[in-house]
Amino acid sequence: MSSIADITLKSHLQSLHGNKVPAAQNIGSKFADALKDSIGQVNQAQLGADRAAEQIAAGETKNLHEAMIKLEEADISLRLMVQVRNKAVEAYQEIMRMQV
Repeated sequence: MSSIADITLKSHLQSLHGNKVPAAQNIGSKFADALKDSIGQVNQAQLGADRAAEQIAAGETKNLHEAMIKLEEADISLRLMVQVRNKAVEAYQEIMRMQV
């Protein structure tokens, strides 16, 4: 028998995606695309922070406050990406420890 939570979840998914629930492969590719986009955004933040630091060092700009904000944003986004990676690795390891 299905539980109420299963029925509610199924009806919610059907309302989001029409009458068909997306295949696991589509979900996997969407996750991969989202992950790829996030890594690209982190990379762009790192490059922007590097440019800001170079401009401060070269004396091309005097806006130290804005450069520090870019550096901190890049640092926080990198830390978040590392934590997401760590959680993904932990989940993979947990799955690999499961007995079939």
